[in-house]
Amino acid sequence: MKRRDVLKLGAGALAYPAIARAAAETTLRFVPYADLALLDPIITTNYVTRTHALLVFDTLYGLDAQYRAHPQMVAGHAMEEDGRLWRLTLREGLLFHDGTPVLARDVVASLKRWAARDSFGGALFAAVDDIAAPSDRVVQFRMKRPFPLLPSALAKPTSYVPVIMPERLAATPPTSAVKEMVGSGPYRFVAEERVPGSLAVYQRFAGYRPREDGEASFTAGPRIAHFDRVEWRTMPDPSTAASALRAGEVDWIEQPNIDLVPQLARSRGVTVGVVEPAGLIGQIRFNHLQPPFDNPAICRAFLGAVDQTEMMDAVAGTDPAIQRGPAGIFTPGGPMASEAGMAVLTRPRDIARSKRELAAAGYRGEKVVLLAGADVPRINAVCEVMAEVCRRLDVNLDYVATDWGTVNQRILNPKPLDQGGWSLFGIFSGGLDQLSPAYHLATRGIGRAGIPSWLTDAPLESLRDAWFEAPDLPAQQAIAAKIQARALDVGAYIPCGRYVQPTAYRSNLTGMLTGLPLFTNLRRAG
Repeated sequence: MKRRDVLKLGAGALAYPAIARAAAETTLRFVPYADLALLDPIITTNYVTRTHALLVFDTLYGLDAQYRAHPQMVAGHAMEEDGRLWRLTLREGLLFHDGTPVLARDVVASLKRWAARDSFGGALFAAVDDIAAPSDRVVQFRMKRPFPLLPSALAKPTSYVPVIMPERLAATPPTSAVKEMVGSGPYRFVAEERVPGSLAVYQRFAGYRPREDGEASFTAGPRIAHFDRVEWRTMPDPSTAASALRAGEVDWIEQPNIDLVPQLARSRGVTVGVVEPAGLIGQIRFNHLQPPFDNPAICRAFLGAVDQTEMMDAVAGTDPAIQRGPAGIFTPGGPMASEAGMAVLTRPRDIARSKRELAAAGYRGEKVVLLAGADVPRINAVCEVMAEVCRRLDVNLDYVATDWGTVNQRILNPKPLDQGGWSLFGIFSGGLDQLSPAYHLATRGIGRAGIPSWLTDAPLESLRDAWFEAPDLPAQQAIAAKIQARALDVGAYIPCGRYVQPTAYRSNLTGMLTGLPLFTNLRRAG
């Protein structure tokens, strides 16, 4: 099929069935947990950017609430030659926001860019012999070996998201941000209305064609945009945001301050609930490229000094209604969770012992720069606790509290401290991101090719490869236990514990999906 022929199909997109012509419901006003500092979902693991990506882009497959992959942009696939040949056929009438059709070569370029950064994508492409676009609507994978998790990889809904963008943008190096947002999803980003630190605007894309079959569940099934416009209004003051929600001036606060949750739950017209049931897991990440954390023994000494209960009490208080608890490398309660190597986190805390371990490891008073996202309460809380731990250990600490957007830009700098580098920063990972080695970016040992932390560790990489080759769940679990033990032994990062973050929204919003913050299928009743 020629590109101009697909354009003819696209011209009819506005006339698709009622599922694609849902009546506009004016504007949804959303308060994200932090400002949208970075737009490209392939250069950052920032969750604000991930949520933005799920508005602006589409993916080949989607995940339902049970984490099962379903066709999304693809009509379906055929698998041949004992799993060594996959042919994915795109649905007809798919359009980018600039009006051009989504073609197979756009998909090929997008997936290559994604796989260069993503853990799951890298595992998939390690098994790929060739990926090609034999026609405008067919994407073909020739495999070196079977990879039955291919649909699951292409359905990945969180950092990094395998979004489909035009080939000309996907040609951008994966370490450089694309220069414009031309998406494939239900909403287009309105760049001219962007106000850094305050406002991001999305307009319903009339040319988007949802699936006509299936049930809306997580990112699977029909993705229907009921609102004409979505406005993200950044409100650094939690009380201001809560007051605006009670007054009906905003519709949804992604992550209300924990201290304000009981009050919001009692407010007329406000619903408090859970959108991300897998919870959020705190991490203090090391810069493994620079002293002192280029020394694994120093990293281990820090692990032994942090109290996860203290961390989670700082984040979530002591209200028993807020679920929280300890965490290892993999999501508590998930299929890969274990007790392997956990003694360093669970043994009684002893600062005097930790000081001795730090000295024995070779710490000699090197400066440590801890970056804190002060405008994100949970991140600020774990960083405050981490700063106090550093002081108890007599570490030469430079505590830099700034906005989360600034932190996200600075952590991309791998240079020494006197050139704007850093030593530690706090972050939270969704429980979804830590369910297995397929998703867990912070357990990679690929140095500069990995996320900011840049750990190099060949044994971790070998174990990860073995996990993908494991024949069944028990074998995967055994290897995951070894990955956890190794990650804790080399001090990949400091697990800070897990809690389940409530969300708050106007009670007249219906159709809210669970898994991650999503804006499709959401509508205002009455």
